[in-house]
Amino acid sequence: YAVAYLDDVMIHTPDWETHLKKVGAVLDTFRRAGLTANPVKCAVGFTEAKYLGYVVGKGLVKPQLNKLKAIQNWPRPSRKKQVGAFLGVVGYYRRFIPHFATRASPLTDLVKARGPDPVRWSDAAERAFADLRTALCSNPVLIAADFTKEFILQTDASEVGLGAVLSQMVGEEEHPILYLSRKLLPREQKYAVVERECLAVKWAMETLRYYLLGHRFVLMTDHAPLRWMQRNKEKNTRVTRWFLSLQPFQF
Repeated sequence: YAVAYLDDVMIHTPDWETHLKKVGAVLDTFRRAGLTANPVKCAVGFTEAKYLGYVVGKGLVKPQLNKLKAIQNWPRPSRKKQVGAFLGVVGYYRRFIPHFATRASPLTDLVKARGPDPVRWSDAAERAFADLRTALCSNPVLIAADFTKEFILQTDASEVGLGAVLSQMVGEEEHPILYLSRKLLPREQKYAVVERECLAVKWAMETLRYYLLGHRFVLMTDHAPLRWMQRNKEKNTRVTRWFLSLQPFQF
């Protein structure tokens, strides 16, 4: 019922009576440990709260409005350090953006590129800069994970990156919990299409293991990669490792 990150503590409970008891228990723990809470920075009894750059409550997770406004009004970077700063801010909210790694790649390439400042701003970089700001400022909302319900994991792969989305059904509709993405390494870009799809499944499951292990879930992907992995698990040591890594999961 209490989540702590450094000196920020959030207390979440199902009802008001329980909430008062748990707040009292946390304050008693503070007192015994010789810690104090600043009343000016405390908020008790709200259905929504700002926490670590997010607004959480009512089963939803959203970026804080002031953070979104800062991103929306961000001036176009001209130096690598400025590009890196922008990527750092939007990257903090990457869980809200499908295929973030691929969409941000023109900007990450600028940071990694050798050569002097200022950066050589291209049309691709301008499109990526505008795209990321639009994606974050279009009122993105995620739902909080409910471990009493079945998870749904969707994965895919392209020539440059991997993507996944973890979601759950709320009533008749499917809602995202978070989006994942990463760029392919140079050696991974040489994989066959079916290998990249297999890699996406393996990577997504391992990254989300804290959600998925111990829970049966639905995997939505092209079935060909899993059949290919089954057929080739004894012929290719890499595929053998991938196949074995999936054994603890129930899907």
